[in-house]
Amino acid sequence: MFNLKLAQLQPTAAMSKRAQPSPSTSQPLKRAKFASDQSSLKTFFGSSQRPILPPNSGVEKGRNSVPEQVRKQLNIKKIATPDIIDLTSDSEPTFRDCGSENGLSQVQVQATAAPQVGDVGGSSGVILPSRSNRPPKRLPMKNDITPLPNYQPLGVDPFVYDVQESPWPANEPAPYSFLVHALATLSGTRSRTIILNTLTNTLRTLLNWHRPSLLPSLYLLSNCLSPPYSPVELGIGSSVISKAIQHISGLTSSALRRLYNSFGDPGDVAFEAKSNVRTLVPHPPLMIVAVHDYLLKIANSKGQGAAKQKQAIVEKLLVAAKGEESRYLVRTLSLNLRVGAVRTSILTALARALVLTSQTSLGGPDRDHSLYHATSQSISSVQREKLHEKFIQAEALVKKVFVQHPNYEHIIAGLFKGGLDSLDLHVPLTVGIPLHPTLGSPTRSLYEIYERLGDLPFAAEFKYDGQRAQIHGVRGVNSGNPSVHIFSRHLEDMTTKYPDIVHLVKCIFQQQPQLQSFIIDSEIVAIDPSDGGLKSFQELSNRARKGVEMSDIKVSVCVYAFDLMYIDGEVLLAQPFRERRSLLRSHFPPFLPSDKGARLDHVESCESDAGKDAIEEFWQKAIESRSEGLMIKLLSSDTIQEDGMRKGNGKRKPLSATYEPDKRTSAWLKLKKDYVVGLGDTLDMVPIGAWHGNGRKAGWWSPVLLAVRDPRNDCLVAVCKCISGFSDSFYKEMVAYYSEGSDNCSRQPLWETDTGGFRPDVYFRPHKVWEIRGADITLSPVSLAALGLVSSSRGLSLRFPRFIKTRDDKLPEQASTTDFLAQIWKDQQGQSKATAGDADDGDLVDIEPDSEGVAGGADESDG
Repeated sequence: MFNLKLAQLQPTAAMSKRAQPSPSTSQPLKRAKFASDQSSLKTFFGSSQRPILPPNSGVEKGRNSVPEQVRKQLNIKKIATPDIIDLTSDSEPTFRDCGSENGLSQVQVQATAAPQVGDVGGSSGVILPSRSNRPPKRLPMKNDITPLPNYQPLGVDPFVYDVQESPWPANEPAPYSFLVHALATLSGTRSRTIILNTLTNTLRTLLNWHRPSLLPSLYLLSNCLSPPYSPVELGIGSSVISKAIQHISGLTSSALRRLYNSFGDPGDVAFEAKSNVRTLVPHPPLMIVAVHDYLLKIANSKGQGAAKQKQAIVEKLLVAAKGEESRYLVRTLSLNLRVGAVRTSILTALARALVLTSQTSLGGPDRDHSLYHATSQSISSVQREKLHEKFIQAEALVKKVFVQHPNYEHIIAGLFKGGLDSLDLHVPLTVGIPLHPTLGSPTRSLYEIYERLGDLPFAAEFKYDGQRAQIHGVRGVNSGNPSVHIFSRHLEDMTTKYPDIVHLVKCIFQQQPQLQSFIIDSEIVAIDPSDGGLKSFQELSNRARKGVEMSDIKVSVCVYAFDLMYIDGEVLLAQPFRERRSLLRSHFPPFLPSDKGARLDHVESCESDAGKDAIEEFWQKAIESRSEGLMIKLLSSDTIQEDGMRKGNGKRKPLSATYEPDKRTSAWLKLKKDYVVGLGDTLDMVPIGAWHGNGRKAGWWSPVLLAVRDPRNDCLVAVCKCISGFSDSFYKEMVAYYSEGSDNCSRQPLWETDTGGFRPDVYFRPHKVWEIRGADITLSPVSLAALGLVSSSRGLSLRFPRFIKTRDDKLPEQASTTDFLAQIWKDQQGQSKATAGDADDGDLVDIEPDSEGVAGGADESDG
């Protein structure tokens, strides 16, 4: 590959955090709302101007050498540079001396003044330094970089979008630039409507023009490569990405570091570094399928030399990338796309795209062919109404199938086999593929539980301090060796972490010849092998995470089973909890293998039929034990009054006791013993910034700014500062992890967060979740959390927040929400009226608390 590049790129004040829309723009590009014509997106994909070839340069005549006068003028040095990189080859790029007699492969421009930033599209040549006010000169190129295609806007109403318009040449694969066009549109808006429209139209286009690109596009949009239970991981560090960017751009390490300090986001850095690289020989465009395949190659690179292999692949991709493709390639490699497309949005868009695609082309019956070919001019209100009804039905079906069988490959295959209507028949709940677990809703007290459930029968169970586990077992063919899989709460395969539980399941199959297959929900808890006494989660966390041998096990465990979702070919999700529990107890009695390894038991429980006194005594027993508290589960489906049973009026709504995958249901209520005093529930919050500490904490981050998730705007919003609960060792770890200038810490707000009136000294990359407990929720003129939900002028804040532990089992998308915060505040007002002095003005003095806790481990139980 023949490149021209800048030796050093000095960041200037004129540099924007994002790409500049044109060479003449001097102000940073602001994130704009979606425009119907999306004309601004054209600048993302490069300029169409051809470079001006100066006379006597030797380039326009196709010569392979650079004249001596040009070499002297540009102060060209001999540097090692890659030859043309063939994306179809698996070999690593080779290098040669650019000053050899074979010709110039790359030149390096030594700037005598701070160089100016070139065109966004990178097609107008390298800007040479100029000491006058005249426009900078540009070095000519023999072959200009081909600008990316101009696609029609994706954020428009799906009824307006013309899916019949060919986005790329017919019978050709879908180009990666089309997916980048979608990602750029998503990145430029916070509107949920535009996000759904963009995803819907993107998937419709792929369904219509190149279906093999649909599956890799779903994974790339989801910022993953495979199902969550698959062991496929990129395993690529920031150093590999940085080296690849530095290698193809020719920037020095110090120049690259300055770019990181200026932009913060690796994708923006790659875009800026690549924008000043010009290729004399154009590369074929990247294709969606090829990009996904190369990412899988990166993930599968193992053993000695793997880092070098991964870097070579990254360089191949970046060399072929044009314009915005560089930005989103690196963001994909960094596992941070920075677009508002969460899983729910992708599933909703997929369902809508399927509704708008003729079902006969998918392999299913097409009941109303006219609906799929109506345009904005021809569609009637009746047709639109029918399509919206189909949207609702399809969304419910696709989401139901996915939470029971989270595998896009199987879902797409099922769609092409039988269409949308029979999707659940072709992609059923399957042993060996985890389903998303049911989650419990937090409550403040036993009083609130009776307030919610009234006289409905329920069971109170110990909430053990362990790791939630979904155990799948199926007997082998002809009664052979059973297959066992153990999945975490986040569907990660942790079978190799618990060989003793695998052995336990195989013993159960031996004890029960009639048993064929099952899926149970359980909690794995560390125990004392001598008497079965409970131990803490910290004890359990001392076990190795994978590849454990039976001889290496030092911590014994017990599997406390509490639900049964599947047994011998029968799906039990629609059965009430009373029936599921009965089947669990009859098919899986307590069991201890003869070798006294892992054991099976049922959770300790008490039913409401025993009376309130018995439930109160059981609650006290939970407080005194090593359990976290209680789980309250409705035994049978019934109805409850929306405004509470005690009020005696209002409409009644159904309350189902079925197993609801991926839902935080009101039929499961959790009551932790921490709720006895203070706030009714701990909050899962995300650290998004901090201030420099004072006094003894000088050199540490204290206080830390915490945020919750705002589902309406799909962003994190600041709530309060926290200074309590941190140990000295945790402070040191935090400073090392969030070191200034690193990828995790910046002086500028680089990430999608709303800090309201808070102004931290630095901003943290929001990817950690902490469990926080406070005294109560108060109105605040500084916080914007839940603004409009409880007050039109004030948000909500947390008084006296205290760090409990890091939640490694949770993602920022699973943090507590502003709705949850508002509900706690409303419940709190029902018990006691807030006073004016309770308002938190956001000021927090960094004083030394009486005692500081120690950072705990991850709680992988139902959070």
